[in-house]
Amino acid sequence: MKTAEFVDLEDRFGAHNYHPLDVVIERGEGIWVWDVEGNKYMDLLAAYSAVNQGHCHPRIIESLVSQSHQLTLTSRAFRNDRLGPFYAYLSKLTGFDKVLPMNTGAEAVETAIKAARKWAYTVKGVPRDEAEILVFSGNFHGRTTTIVGFSSEEQYREGFGPFTPGFRILPYGDFDAVAEAMHPGVAAILIEPIQGEGGIIVPPDGYLRHLRALADEHRSLLVLDEIQSGLGRTGKMFAYEHEGIRPDIVIVGKALSGGLYPVSAILADDEVMDVFHPGDHGSTYGGNPVAAAVATAALEVLVDEGLIERSATLGTEAIERLRGLDSPHVHEVRGRGLWIGIELNPEAGGARQFCEALQHRGVLCKETHEHVIRVAPPLIIRRAELDWALEQIEAVLTAQPEQLTTASEAVQVA
Repeated sequence: MKTAEFVDLEDRFGAHNYHPLDVVIERGEGIWVWDVEGNKYMDLLAAYSAVNQGHCHPRIIESLVSQSHQLTLTSRAFRNDRLGPFYAYLSKLTGFDKVLPMNTGAEAVETAIKAARKWAYTVKGVPRDEAEILVFSGNFHGRTTTIVGFSSEEQYREGFGPFTPGFRILPYGDFDAVAEAMHPGVAAILIEPIQGEGGIIVPPDGYLRHLRALADEHRSLLVLDEIQSGLGRTGKMFAYEHEGIRPDIVIVGKALSGGLYPVSAILADDEVMDVFHPGDHGSTYGGNPVAAAVATAALEVLVDEGLIERSATLGTEAIERLRGLDSPHVHEVRGRGLWIGIELNPEAGGARQFCEALQHRGVLCKETHEHVIRVAPPLIIRRAELDWALEQIEAVLTAQPEQLTTASEAVQVA
C-alpha cells in the first residue's frame, strides 16, 4: 500500500481529531524513521519527548520482550516482583519518598489533582470542597474533561462542558498575579516549568523560585508537570533543577517508558502520598510488571548513556546557532536543552508550510500554536546529525514563502 491509501483509511475510518503530516511511518531506529515507501527521515519531534532514548532502543526492547514472556498483568489486587524495585530505583534517582504509578500523562495529572485536594482537606485544613488550584494560561496538562476545563485554549473546551470547578487561570510568568491570587483555600499551584504545547515558553529567571517561596509562605503545594520537560529534555533530569528548587509533587510520563509502553507517575514525599488509603485511587494497569520493567530500563538508559548531559551540551549549541540565523521569517528562538521553539512572524504564513518543506528534506518537525516550529530530537542524537538537521532548517527558514517549494526539494539524507 502507498502513502495515499493509508491516509485514506485513516480519514475514512478514524475520528478526525488530529492533523498529522502526511507521512506514514512503518519503522524506526534511533533518531531515524522510514515511511511505507522507503523514504528516510530524521525525527525532530521524538513523539512529543516520549522517545528521548530513541526509537526502539534495544535495551528497553529487551526489557519489554523478556518481561512479556514472564508476567504481564496481575492488577493491583496482587503484588508483583517488578513494582517494588522500580519504586526504589525511581525514588532514589529523583529524591522523593514515594511513587504512585499510572499509565498516561493525563491520568497522572488527575492523580496529582486528587492528591493536592485531599492533602488540602486532611492536612492543611481547608474546608471541604473549597480547595482551589491555581493554573496558568497557555497550559497543556492533558485532554480529560477536568483538565480541558482549566485550559485557556478555547478549542480544547468548546462543546465539552460543564467543567469541574476549583481552578483559577493566571497569566503564565506573572509572579505578581500569583501573589495576588493566593488565599488560605489554595491547595496547590499546578504549572509546567516550561510550556511545551504553548510553544516552548520559558518563564522569566527566578519565576519558579518565587512560586516555591510563595507556596511555602501560604502552606500550599507546588506541583510541577514535567511530563514533557522532565527526564533529560532540558539538559537536567527535571527542568525545575535549573532554578535549584524542589517541588512537592512532580508529574512524569512520556520518556518514562522510552516510547514503548504507556507509563506515568507522580512523585512526592510521605506527607502528600500518605493521604491515599486503599480504595481511594487506582488503576488496573498502573504499576503492571511490564510497565515497571520498561520504565526501569528507560531510566537506566538516560543515566548510563549520558543523555541528559548530551541534551545540555548540544541544546546550548543548537539554540545559539538558530538565534544567529538571518531569516526574514523568525521572530524568536526559545528553548532549553534539546527543546527548542522557533516562533515565526505572522506574515510568514504559518509554521505548517515550513514543516512540510522540512519533511521533503528528510526532517520531521511539527508546528504548534500555528506560528511555532518545535524541535525536540531524541537525546541520543550526535553532533554531526544535529548539524545536518540544522542545515535543513536553515535552508527552509532563509527561503521566501514563494520559494518554499524549491527549498523543500528532496535532499540526500545524512
